[in-house]
Amino acid sequence: MLGLSANLRYFLCSSTIDMRNGFDGLAGIVRNHLKKDPISGDMFIFLNKTRTHIKLLYWDGDGFALFYKRLERGRYSHTAHNESSKQLKREELLMLLEGLSFSNMSKKKRFKFD
Repeated sequence: MLGLSANLRYFLCSSTIDMRNGFDGLAGIVRNHLKKDPISGDMFIFLNKTRTHIKLLYWDGDGFALFYKRLERGRYSHTAHNESSKQLKREELLMLLEGLSFSNMSKKKRFKFD
């Protein structure tokens, strides 16, 4: 079961990747392309070129965990950005996994304790 905590940081890789990459290949992309530490406890999100496959890489304290999903129909929504990665909120990742586009949505003002 995949647990998505509000305490985690989520980073969507802006470039497409080869889905044949496993734990070590994805950790290398995080380290070399995204310039982040793969064992930081952050979750890293990768899409393939056609946006029909998604992989989530996460260090859970004693090893990497990998979530992999292939869509049978449709594509994941992905907005292009100039950075190597874009930080997502937990809600945005859930929407991405459910097939919703968060690029055209606006959030209503809410109180948030920082």
